[in-house]
Amino acid sequence: MNIRALLRYSAILIVILVNIGCDQVSKHAVRNHIDSHEQIQLLNNNVLLMKVENTGAFLSLGDSMSPLAKSILLSALPLAALVLLVFWLFAQNHGKWAVFALCCIAGGGIGNIYDRIMYGSVTDFLFIQYGMFRTGVFNFADVSITFGTCTLLVQQLMGNKKLN
Repeated sequence: MNIRALLRYSAILIVILVNIGCDQVSKHAVRNHIDSHEQIQLLNNNVLLMKVENTGAFLSLGDSMSPLAKSILLSALPLAALVLLVFWLFAQNHGKWAVFALCCIAGGGIGNIYDRIMYGSVTDFLFIQYGMFRTGVFNFADVSITFGTCTLLVQQLMGNKKLN
């Protein structure tokens, strides 16, 4: 293996691990310092910190599924997809921005899957409201996944020219 490949693999691992680390540190702080029904208001009440244990997927979709269906659809299949994504990142040569975006998606996905497997739910804690704009309750893994997806979308819309 040459030095360039080693640096590339190291960068991929670092970006994935930083995403997982930020997610897990923030969730650990929320689990240990915010009570279940507590709300902490920030930025003129536009950002709320709260602890929500989400046993479903995005916006609690699938929350009422059977335990077996949840295990398959919310843990096993996403875990398999993430393993394939990480192997694909190492095996294929992609542009720098595409690699960064895919690493964000992988790191965020791994952070949420880790929660689901270890705790049976994903800890969400951020809610933003500004005027008519309101989000669901989310976490930093969700931010990583969304950022990575938007970056890939912008890259595709720009024809892969400016973000490589």
